[in-house]
Amino acid sequence: MTENMRFTVSLNFGAIKFPPFQDILLLSYRCPQGKEGVSTCLNLLEPEKFELVLVNHPVIEAMLVNKAILKRMSAEKVVEILKDKVFPFVTNGECVKVDFNVRIYIDSIEGTMEKR
Repeated sequence: MTENMRFTVSLNFGAIKFPPFQDILLLSYRCPQGKEGVSTCLNLLEPEKFELVLVNHPVIEAMLVNKAILKRMSAEKVVEILKDKVFPFVTNGECVKVDFNVRIYIDSIEGTMEKR
C-alpha cells in the first residue's frame, strides 16, 4: 500500500430471525428454491408452524402460511385477499414475504346474568 492511499469502512449489521418472515411467504413460479425446497427448509427451522397452500394463479405457484392465521381465516379467504392486493406486484422468480395481521372483532355478546 502506498503512502497516499486511504480507505474508509462503513458497517451496518444486526441480528436476523429465522425464518425471515412470520406470516406468509409467496412463492412464484421459477422461484430459485422451488416450493418443495422452501417448504422443507422451513419445516426444519419451524416444524409444524407453516402450511403449504397451492395457488391457482399465473404468477404465484404456492404460499407458506402461518397456521395461526389459518385458525382465524380460511386459506381460500387469504388467497382471495392477496390476489386482489398483493399478487399483481409479484413477478416470476420472486419469493415475497407478506405481513398479514388478523384481528377479530365481536360486536356484541348477549346473555343472561345469574344471581350469586
